[in-house]
Amino acid sequence: MTTPSRRHHRADARLARRTGVSLDHWAQQAGDPALRPDKRDVSIDCGWGHLLLAQTYDDAATVARHLDAESTGRRNIAIYVRDPHVILAQQPQKLFLDPSHTFRLWLSSWQPRRPRRTSFTLRRLRTKADAQAIHRIYQARGMVPAAPEFVWKNRAGRLLTYFVAEDDRTGQVVGTVMGVDHVQAFDDPEQGSSLWCLAVDPTAHAPGVGQALVNTLAAHYQARGRAFMDLSVMHDNDQAIGLYEKMGFQRVPVFAVKCKNAINESLFVPHAPAGELNPYAQIIADEALRRGIRVDVLDAENGYLRMTLGARSLVCRESLSELTSAVAMSRCQDKRVTSRLLAGAGLRVPGQRVADGSADDVTFLRKLGAVVVKPADGEQGAGISVDVRTSRELRTAIKQAHRVHETALIEEYCPGDDLRIVVIGFEVVAAALRKPPEVVGDGQLQVGELIEKLSRRRQAATQGESRIPIDRETERCIKRDGYTMDTVLPAGTVLRVRKTANLHTGGTLHDVTDRLHPTLRDAAVRAARTLEIPVTGLDFLVTAPDAPDYVIVEANERPGLANHEPQPTAQRFVDLLFPLTSPPEDPRAQA
Repeated sequence: MTTPSRRHHRADARLARRTGVSLDHWAQQAGDPALRPDKRDVSIDCGWGHLLLAQTYDDAATVARHLDAESTGRRNIAIYVRDPHVILAQQPQKLFLDPSHTFRLWLSSWQPRRPRRTSFTLRRLRTKADAQAIHRIYQARGMVPAAPEFVWKNRAGRLLTYFVAEDDRTGQVVGTVMGVDHVQAFDDPEQGSSLWCLAVDPTAHAPGVGQALVNTLAAHYQARGRAFMDLSVMHDNDQAIGLYEKMGFQRVPVFAVKCKNAINESLFVPHAPAGELNPYAQIIADEALRRGIRVDVLDAENGYLRMTLGARSLVCRESLSELTSAVAMSRCQDKRVTSRLLAGAGLRVPGQRVADGSADDVTFLRKLGAVVVKPADGEQGAGISVDVRTSRELRTAIKQAHRVHETALIEEYCPGDDLRIVVIGFEVVAAALRKPPEVVGDGQLQVGELIEKLSRRRQAATQGESRIPIDRETERCIKRDGYTMDTVLPAGTVLRVRKTANLHTGGTLHDVTDRLHPTLRDAAVRAARTLEIPVTGLDFLVTAPDAPDYVIVEANERPGLANHEPQPTAQRFVDLLFPLTSPPEDPRAQA
């Protein structure tokens, strides 16, 4: 009769032939008796939580216990788990099987491709500012961050390795990756390593940052003589999986177990509510569900929700709720009314007139030198032309605005940074600089191709909400700088392809809430009270977010609450709707 252990070895042999994973590896995963006592039960503090290398553990109960020892606001992970069902059986109410795939790059046969010319530099972490930048990028990507002090303390160690990507033009860190050396951790007889926390700033302009970071870490471990580098990726992240496979990674049968906590909730609870909600509705629905508030999707396509708790029930369209009156909504929708009311309250607004097709339109333009043309009622940047300087451009811009609304406005062009301030319950919750989309030339691709690449990255970073339209306004902005869609942009040349910084037309958001000048904060609250609107996104033009100079160009009755990380926009919105519910502690704020 075949013994169970022999059956297991035969199964392992078949698995090894299919996957290329050695029998020694699987024997090691079961708890290699050859490991020294001080190399057993290896748990690595990564700053965001502990990484448990389960092949160094002798029994499932210890793995489960160490996972459950997770601190508040951190994420423990047990990987290289051979028998996940046995570990889950220890604490089925607290643990779950991570729905991620593991991919492996065999470094002994890997040859990195020659890197193409880039506008960023890859290097090791050098300064405390780098550690702060890594923390910022983690937060921007919704990841559990490691404290900057932890990253800085571990910068020179051999167990954890950090690389960053620095934008050559701005000097800003736009990407990061962390690696774990298994040999340093437990004298891994298989000479392994693994990649963790690959993150690229969602506002990064340069293509290929993530791929370059992966290649750099792989080359680093190859130089150390490591045999392979593993990484984990969500099973449905087709874009990332396709990239890794193209780079030579192969999927291997490695499992991971995590704790059921608020951070991991989306991984073990079905993504509710049902329906394809956009990010602005989904962020609100998720926050309500976390508080035990019932959420019914009334119209997924347009973001309509009904939230119910006890006898209280409210309908929302994203951040527009029944608490916003029809009068307040109409004041924001008609930009003429908005401007008059804010000016009457002593707030600074740009000069404005209704386009009527007369010579007075051109006179207004010549008096100011440059204007903005926009529909009196519109959203998401549709029909807006910025920095219009000639009578010909003015006529074209007015036609574009009329396609959106029957009334077009000509407004004083006020140069400055575009600042969005979100006010909820007459308190400032978030402030973010909005920057227009820019492409950076590489000396090989045409302007149109660079725009398409940047647009795809913006769509991926915002779940499809941000893209750069190829329209007359984009062509006008490109032509203003002496280029066309077919021009090969010289390497390193920065080209702003839109004048507006609206997120839906490719703009990016950069959180500046902590830097906001008291004058701007006060003006935003006064504007919301003047319009008598409980939730609004106010668009300012400022010299700097920490300076007092401003004009308010418009107010939005349905501001997008997503993409303002790390500010608690959805939490404060649900607070407003259901003031008796206590928001759950944000674990990321602990780091």
